Amino acid sequence: MSKRTKLIAAFDTNSRSQAEEWSVTLGKTVDAIKLGLEFTYACGLDAVRAVSTGHQLFLDLKLHDIPNTVASGLSALAPLRPALTTIHACGGAEMISRSREALEKAFPDEVHRPRLLAVTVLTSMDDAGLRETGVNATPQEQVLRLGKLAISAGADGLVCSAHEIALLRDALGDKPVLVVPGIRPAGSASNDQKRIMTPTQAAQAGADWIVVGRPITRAPNPALAAQEIMAELASA
Repeated sequence: MSKRTKLIAAFDTNSRSQAEEWSVTLGKTVDAIKLGLEFTYACGLDAVRAVSTGHQLFLDLKLHDIPNTVASGLSALAPLRPALTTIHACGGAEMISRSREALEKAFPDEVHRPRLLAVTVLTSMDDAGLRETGVNATPQEQVLRLGKLAISAGADGLVCSAHEIALLRDALGDKPVLVVPGIRPAGSASNDQKRIMTPTQAAQAGADWIVVGRPITRAPNPALAAQEIMAELASA
């Protein structure tokens, strides 16, 4: 690979003290940390700011509402200066384009603008789960449909399963940023993820970032677990 796939550690907790401990313990052993709905709702934006200090932040709130509301929400979140932030692709082209405009207005300097990622199909969803929501398509078909829509509307990249990386690269090329959750080192439990890969497999498929949670944060030595994954990515 011409560039190393980067590692995001997911801080899936509602405890500020726990997140702060992980932040200190991991230090610079990861490329970024992810804070999502659970932590943000439980602890608030001041805690997000405190825990992410010294780290690149993946703020994963998956906004989905009418275009004006999502754009306003992103403007309100801009002071947190996330490196990456998420909306749902199924919100449609206008919601995505308005979101991009809001971030460009908040960050006239393109270098520091948060990268807008559109969530395609959640990694917990399979064919049966999509059918329950009225989508008569496979996860791969739906990911491709939403991915094309999102990128054409102004998203910088996508959140997708590792199993859709090659499909999206073939359709969209190398430019879109692909962030891939559902990554489990060999031998780890899959937990609630259904479409998973190892770090090496995801890197070789073309992921720009991978997201790893419990295999790092629940490990006896989180820093060592992160270092092992980083070493694996470096040699992928």
